[in-house]
Amino acid sequence: MGRFQRAVGLVIVALAGGAAVLLWFAIAAGGTQVSEAPDEGLLFGAWKVVYDTAAPSSRVLLAAACLAILFAVGVALLERRITNRFRRSANSGATPLAPKVVMAQTRGVFAGPVTVTVLIPAHNEEASLAGTLTSLISQSHRPERIVVVADNCTDSTVAVARRARVEVFESVHNSHKKAGALNQALTSLLPGLSDNEIVMVMDADTALDAGFLEHAVRRMTDDRALMAVGGLFYGEEGEGLLGQFQRNEYIRYAREMRRRRGRVFVLTGTASLFRPRALRTVAASRGDSLPGRRGDVYDTAALTEDNELTIALKSLGALMISPAACTVVTEVMPTWRTLWAQRLRWQRGALENLGAYGVTPQTFRYWAQQLGIGYGVIALTSYLLLILLMVLSLDDWVWFPFWLGVGLLFTAERVVTVWSGGWRARLLGMALFPELFFALFLNVVYAKGIIDISLGRQARWKHVTHTLRDERDDVAKVA
Repeated sequence: MGRFQRAVGLVIVALAGGAAVLLWFAIAAGGTQVSEAPDEGLLFGAWKVVYDTAAPSSRVLLAAACLAILFAVGVALLERRITNRFRRSANSGATPLAPKVVMAQTRGVFAGPVTVTVLIPAHNEEASLAGTLTSLISQSHRPERIVVVADNCTDSTVAVARRARVEVFESVHNSHKKAGALNQALTSLLPGLSDNEIVMVMDADTALDAGFLEHAVRRMTDDRALMAVGGLFYGEEGEGLLGQFQRNEYIRYAREMRRRRGRVFVLTGTASLFRPRALRTVAASRGDSLPGRRGDVYDTAALTEDNELTIALKSLGALMISPAACTVVTEVMPTWRTLWAQRLRWQRGALENLGAYGVTPQTFRYWAQQLGIGYGVIALTSYLLLILLMVLSLDDWVWFPFWLGVGLLFTAERVVTVWSGGWRARLLGMALFPELFFALFLNVVYAKGIIDISLGRQARWKHVTHTLRDERDDVAKVA
């Protein structure tokens, strides 16, 4: 398994590269509809460049479009088939959290009204914790219990929590970061909870929108087979152009989740709710059907514990949703350096999770996603390099109507998908090239993650320290 975890990056690169090569040969085999010879130019006065100003043939365009549609439809249909199969599973051994199994086991049993206990893992979060607590206390359905899980804090995080009159759980000799601290808290919490005493885990730099808990509790009340509810996250205001890049990205992700009718990609660590049955089943399955140490809810070896827990629950057949009404506002990275660290951890964690679980029906969608990203890296990089090559090799600028049409269509998509974000989001989408270069930055992060995991380099968790601000008003509101 260790060798496979290292090879997962090479497998993805090979498959994505192979798809790009096949498409290249398909386009080359299509020929051209014009008889003129290709144009020539000199790059840097020495390199002879041959290029063709004609659009691809209609046959090639039709073939490429059909292949893209077939691939997208195929992935969607296969994912739907896998999801439906596990929802209908009655195998309590292989899929103990499948809806059919849970409904049969809980028929005629009343576990009490749905209540919410919130766990907030916090490592030196004095700057943001008060705002997070304020958003919880201000919910239309106020949580019955709030516990700040303070992990190796050296600032005033514990003092902020106690001034707000919430419970504090301090980790003991924890060396496993956020996952280890949550495991310690859950070990003491889970044994005494009934199925309707829901556990919510949320980051200390996140604020819930007003109706989040009310809607989530209603969904949990109406469907006892529902094992988890995840939030849709939006970026907080500020941090200039870099912040707007991230806000646009999050808006598009939330839009995609709404189009999927809440079908979960990741139960985001920003804010997700779990039934105790689900968490206890995961802990009991660790070391057997799931990676990790028996008794741990979170796999402490995973860089992205929320993504890993999502795959674990899916592997056990759990029903999960991310409703459009459950939204949160989370931090955006303030600098390119912190953004690089965050995204490299996300990318490396996703690859490691695939390596740990292998190729299974539940991980199929994640493998397809990584292959799509890999192919996108090749396509975008080639596109930008070819544009640069054309600009440097031509004596005069040439407008290509076909590619102008493609560009306008792509620009329209960029604007429409962030329309709900306001004029700044729309303006950035309309500019097109800034977001293309942001995508190129993310592509470099992806490539770095592939290289690191393939070479077996040790991954590191990098915590972002927030700037301390005046929190007296927030604490007063909480108190």
